[in-house]
Amino acid sequence: MSEQAEFINPAPSDPSTAASEEWTPRIIAFLCNWCSYAGADLAGTSRIQYPPSIRVIRVPCSGRVNPQYIIKALADGADGVMVSGCHPGDCHYLEGNYYARRRFAVLKRLLSLAGFHPDRVQFTWVSASEGAKFAEVVSTVTEKIRVLGPSELGGRDGV
Repeated sequence: MSEQAEFINPAPSDPSTAASEEWTPRIIAFLCNWCSYAGADLAGTSRIQYPPSIRVIRVPCSGRVNPQYIIKALADGADGVMVSGCHPGDCHYLEGNYYARRRFAVLKRLLSLAGFHPDRVQFTWVSASEGAKFAEVVSTVTEKIRVLGPSELGGRDGV
């Protein structure tokens, strides 16, 4: 028996109205201090352009991002959440990103069952030397969230 989850905030049915709005998604980004945050810093110092849609929270390791932080961000009205860490095998804490990868695979399924669209939460791996890749990832995540439209959960003032 296959059940379809009913997602909160499905994509707008009329793309012309979504394109006409000047809406910028609010995306909370949890970035690993050693790789992804350094990649974001490199993108900034290299003056690589990317959408101003993310609010960065620097964490010691992607493995230290508690799934409750992601749920809280979505419940408080964030349009999306991005978690980015070191590439698997390159974690400064040896296995932190492996823990994160397993934890977030389960979390994504749980969020889908709870009615959140799976594309509202994105997980990426960006190293300190990949400033251009960081900008590309932010652009991709922003576009995916823009297609879904604004979140109707929580207040927009807290994000």
